[in-house]
Amino acid sequence: MNNNVVRPGGTIGILGGGQLGRMIAVAAKHMGYRIAVLDPTEDCPCAQVADHHIVADYDDTEAAERLSELSDVITYEFENVDLEVARLFEGAEKLPQGAYSLEVTQNRAKEKQIAVDAGLPVAAYEIVQTFDQFQKAMETIGFPAVIKTVSGGYDGKGQLPIGKEEDFDEVEKFIKEGGTYIVEQWITFDLEISQVFTRGLDGEITYFPVAENLHKNHILHETRVPAAVSDKVPKKAQEAVKALAEKIGIVGTFAVEMFVTGKDVYINEMAPRPHNSGHYTIEACSVSQFEQHVRAICGLPLLPIHSFPAAVMINVLGKHQDILHSRLENYSGFHLHDYGKGEARTNRKMGHITFIGNSLKEIDKQIKYNQIHMW
Repeated sequence: MNNNVVRPGGTIGILGGGQLGRMIAVAAKHMGYRIAVLDPTEDCPCAQVADHHIVADYDDTEAAERLSELSDVITYEFENVDLEVARLFEGAEKLPQGAYSLEVTQNRAKEKQIAVDAGLPVAAYEIVQTFDQFQKAMETIGFPAVIKTVSGGYDGKGQLPIGKEEDFDEVEKFIKEGGTYIVEQWITFDLEISQVFTRGLDGEITYFPVAENLHKNHILHETRVPAAVSDKVPKKAQEAVKALAEKIGIVGTFAVEMFVTGKDVYINEMAPRPHNSGHYTIEACSVSQFEQHVRAICGLPLLPIHSFPAAVMINVLGKHQDILHSRLENYSGFHLHDYGKGEARTNRKMGHITFIGNSLKEIDKQIKYNQIHMW
């Protein structure tokens, strides 16, 4: 009997109780697992489908120990969790993903360095801590550029575009004493893609179809499969993520966002867990990114991936939810996922909808028919 295998009936602990935790839990429930979640919010999305909910902050070591006691294996649903808590789980041999992938993806500078070490193309960048260092970096980087906090940013938060020297006044306000920032060359790209993949404990990697990401106001609006790229791009994307996976020692589902310029790809950002741009896999693939993740962390063989010819996933933000819910009986042709969140803030991700079909052209007609293109 393999001691690395967590069998149905065992408990999967999830650090973080948002929508990704919820979807991991739902996939695990189908396979017969129990779920324990640690999250500070009462009635959080994952808690609604979990067997145990420990209400505590992510850096609460006593709560983390309770989660460890309840769980046979532990995973996390987002990367901005406490690294020391992750190391506690790793020390207890309950975190197959390890803490290192968290350490890397919590820090944009480490992400870039790992990509460089793996021989992968990235935008030119410099690490700065002061406004003077920023000005010097811009002499090398040039316009246009972007400055980002090294840690903590998402959905466009924690970054500032720089198009001309007049923008330096805003940058000076953006840079805080004691902070660390990354200044990157702004790549003029054709489109952004995501390569979501899963790596098992045995090193086997399965790749989901390359997806094209469309953003509105720095928030992912729509993910389209297949991506509108040349035949060579998916192969390059797979080669790139394989190099990263082996460099970092990834276990589980992982996502890498890349910029495409012609036939070339540039590594942008990484996520050490299932990703928003992989939600389409629930209906459009023979195995979802969430079930594949559960299989990986539980030491089970990964499944081969087969997919529909086309799919489109659209995020439902707070500003869309009432429109969607009030007209739900008038809509047709899509799968609805509501995350069970309480407050529908304007740009908060409240759910998503997924269309699947024989072609993107066919799906775009459905989107237009439902007037979802007006969102």
